[in-house]
Amino acid sequence: MKVDLIAAGTRMTEAADLARQVRDGGWSGIAFAEGGRTAYLSCGAAALAVPELDYTTAVALAFPRSPMTTAGIAWELAEASGGRFALGLGSQVRAHIERRYSASFDPPGPRLREYVLALRAIFRAFQGIEKLDFHGEYYTFTLFNQQWSPGRMAHPDIPIYISAVGPWMLRMAGEVCDGIHIHPFHSVGYLNDVVLPKVAEGAARANRDSTDIKLAIPCMTVVGDTEEDRQRAAARTRQQIAFYGSTKNYAPVLAHHGYGELSPRFNDAIKAGDSEAAVALVSDEMLEQYAVVSTWDELSDRIIERYQAMADRLVLYFTFADWRRDPTTLARWSEVARDVIARTGVTPD
Repeated sequence: MKVDLIAAGTRMTEAADLARQVRDGGWSGIAFAEGGRTAYLSCGAAALAVPELDYTTAVALAFPRSPMTTAGIAWELAEASGGRFALGLGSQVRAHIERRYSASFDPPGPRLREYVLALRAIFRAFQGIEKLDFHGEYYTFTLFNQQWSPGRMAHPDIPIYISAVGPWMLRMAGEVCDGIHIHPFHSVGYLNDVVLPKVAEGAARANRDSTDIKLAIPCMTVVGDTEEDRQRAAARTRQQIAFYGSTKNYAPVLAHHGYGELSPRFNDAIKAGDSEAAVALVSDEMLEQYAVVSTWDELSDRIIERYQAMADRLVLYFTFADWRRDPTTLARWSEVARDVIARTGVTPD
């Protein structure tokens, strides 16, 4: 496995320094999330300063941007990083797309599938392989002159990952994508019973080998040297589980383990502003299902046991929040990252 740090809300001015510390810590790369700040600009700032790392958006929102706009950004980032950039896209939820971005959302699955296909066509046009002549139900691209081309480059085959939770998106990813950014709210059972079979179904539909679809898997953790440390870490993870559990899109992940009745209860508590009630619904058993619970000395072992059979990239979920609170904490997370990388047979380029 490769091991990445995920960063959210990164300022461009801190991206380069973060990348240097991640490189020096022996990590594989950085996954930049998009929230209040764009993921693309941080990728660019980091890649220019530290080209040795892998970079991805995990994830950038697709629908508020035209595929042509996204393709142009991805092309420049792939070029700037020497081919070490992977484009990660997500659909988000209806409320954000329609009310925050005033963009079209329906139907999210078919629209995102066509978005990916449009990107491929645009990339081929950028590289001069074929004339741009893409006709879809949601996107059409037929006008493209060389004066608007970013020019050919040495790394035109930009990997496209999508975020996917439900069966339809998972099958679609298996059919047309290079990889999946697995949602942080998952369990090994859900990955084995739902994710992998649905990806394989989609791959078979396109006569692809399902092992060619790479999985980048974020790992929530409850880690500490003492029981007091672990209780503090558990409180943070319970809060994250409650937040994700309140979203109906992720209800199947709860239902898979018999917690389906908790989804509306999480939602009611979150809407009422009662975070304590929401957190109280997360049992110790749920923590074990949805997070790695461990001491620091055993964390690498637990991660490898849990994910080595399926993860191509392991993303340590809480590292960036700890780094922002106290930069010295990165050293301990880096020890874990280096150990997992070394023991799973992957070394940074």
